[in-house]
Amino acid sequence: MDQQVVQQEVGQSERFERRRLRMSTLINTRWIAVFGQSAAVTFVAAWFGFQFPVVACFALIAISAALNLVLTWIYPANRRLDPMSVFGVLAFDIMQLAALLFLTGGLENPFSVLLIVPVIISAATLPALYTATLGFLVVTAATVLVFSHLPLPWYSDVALDIPFIFVAGMWGAVISSVAFTAFYVYRVADEARSLADALSATELVLQREQHLSALDGLAAAAAHELGTPLATISLVSKEMDRATTEDDPLKEDVRLLRAQADRCRQILSQLSTLNTTSEALMSRLSLREMIEEVVDPHREFGVDIATTHEGDGSAEPVMRRNPGILYGLGNLVENAVDFARNRVSIRLGWSQERVEIDIVDDGPGFPSDQLEKLGEPDISMARGALRSRKGGPGLGLGIFIAKTLLERSGATLHFSNGPQPGTGAKISVHWPRSSIEAEAA
Repeated sequence: MDQQVVQQEVGQSERFERRRLRMSTLINTRWIAVFGQSAAVTFVAAWFGFQFPVVACFALIAISAALNLVLTWIYPANRRLDPMSVFGVLAFDIMQLAALLFLTGGLENPFSVLLIVPVIISAATLPALYTATLGFLVVTAATVLVFSHLPLPWYSDVALDIPFIFVAGMWGAVISSVAFTAFYVYRVADEARSLADALSATELVLQREQHLSALDGLAAAAAHELGTPLATISLVSKEMDRATTEDDPLKEDVRLLRAQADRCRQILSQLSTLNTTSEALMSRLSLREMIEEVVDPHREFGVDIATTHEGDGSAEPVMRRNPGILYGLGNLVENAVDFARNRVSIRLGWSQERVEIDIVDDGPGFPSDQLEKLGEPDISMARGALRSRKGGPGLGLGIFIAKTLLERSGATLHFSNGPQPGTGAKISVHWPRSSIEAEAA
């Protein structure tokens, strides 16, 4: 269990490492804060004429602007900052804003809600420990500002008496906003990172499958390009064979050269037919042929795989060889074989409107509390042991990749369990027949 926690923490750190905040993004965000603070101080002092430490406020704003200039001078705009550097800048922003609020009324100032902004930025870009530390800093600053601050800028001839319960309410609003928004933004950003990682893995898998499918064409092209120089080698070797006598020491080498050249011509001839004779046969498959191709690699693992088919009397669907469909179905079959006790049943069905594939195993089934989440990336590893007969984790990225690839082909997936707990799992895949036949055409 401790090893799983360590692996999760390492994986999370690597994901944040790959998505570090750019210097230009942080600098531009801070310039917006500098201009906004300057405009607010200027407007309150010039338009309303309120009395407050204007010079001290502009000095604090100038310090923030100077930090921006220093960061711009030191680091290039496209520099990816490490988490500690971003944490330091955001902590400075909290203290600078807290100092401004101290000069302008503390939590009585309606702008005190802006204390939560650095925490939100941290929640979206930094690991949880940094965000929690910044949240604690905001709570500390807000608590100090409740009891220690200069008067709120107001008309000099009007007494302003704000009840303490209002200030306490502002304190509660800031604290609850920090907690809620930080948690919400962190979860949303984490889900987006998980989805991006899973989609990247899906693209790599699909590219690999497409690359393998294209190898026959590349082999045929190579055979065509090598044909001419090999014919020249064969012609020259024949002339050398005729020009040498039987007792010539080079005679045996020349005949070996001719034999190897002929062998190369035979190999190239076979390669050149991969994209012509076999392509017409292999580029399109019937539904049953496709399932047999998917199932065949998984028949040697001690689990009986039975396939059945039924139709409404219409012709069996013919599908184009699609690496995404083959890999996606293969992933689902592998999952069923891995978790089945003795048997996996695959039912094929088709009609004039639909094509259906049901994959059923007799294993422990999917955890009931995870059924709605199947197909999402980065499902908790803890529930994997409930599904796997080997006691290891499962159902995370593999199911997501399979679901994504099949949905790209127009399929709809449905996950369910048997009628009784522990009586197996069922995955149903449905396509509109028109989409499959249009793709094959």
